[in-house]
Amino acid sequence: SGRAQTPPASTPVPGSAPATATQAPEPPTAEAAGDPAQHYAHCIALARSKPSDGLEEGLAWSSLGGGEPALHCVAVALIGQGNYVDGAQRLEKLAQASHSDAMLRAGMLAQAGQAWILAGRYDRSYADQSAALTLVPNAPDLLVDRAESLALAKNYKDALADLDAALKIAPDRADALTYRATAKRFLDDLHGAAADLDRALTVNPKYQEAWLEAGIIRRLQGNNDDARRDWLKAIDLDPDSATAQAARRNLEKMDVRE
Repeated sequence: SGRAQTPPASTPVPGSAPATATQAPEPPTAEAAGDPAQHYAHCIALARSKPSDGLEEGLAWSSLGGGEPALHCVAVALIGQGNYVDGAQRLEKLAQASHSDAMLRAGMLAQAGQAWILAGRYDRSYADQSAALTLVPNAPDLLVDRAESLALAKNYKDALADLDAALKIAPDRADALTYRATAKRFLDDLHGAAADLDRALTVNPKYQEAWLEAGIIRRLQGNNDDARRDWLKAIDLDPDSATAQAARRNLEKMDVRE
């Protein structure tokens, strides 16, 4: 399904604000230039931090016979520039044609899935994440990613199932616990949501999204003082983040109603 509404503030999309290039890139070291694996790592890092420079390097490397690694670098750079559909389609083709191991191909499909999320195409992100899970079954990262697609498509029941599976394998993931709390909230299980958030904040007391979601739960339970405390904590952890902005909006709405 296409994007009908903006995603819930408590389920942020990883990597949704790619870094912009403000300085000239560091040239690869002589060692990296002579070592394909190091060149690959350098190009991908550059594509993420300074997408325009990463695209230029990836295209140049591809023209010199860089093969799959160069094409991967180009796709990541395109996503960093906001060309989500083009980047996702390139990653899908690369994963299908690749002779790399299953883990690397699943990683390409996972990146394609994130790009489709950023493009608002949750059907396509779900398809890529499901394909990745056939390559690497029960991988917690992939289960959490697919749960995100399902939640954004408002399929909270199936999102909950994926998060349950992920947390059986990796029980101390604050992000998965927080996402599961959000899914439970939409399924009217506020008690279960609160328990997940207590655990998430025990695992990682500085996980900002958990404080945001905890405030939402407290507010729905009628505990406005604790909701205010949680949202102020979320703001204090990183005042300039999108999560802090969401916490401020929630505080403003609560104050207007009061």
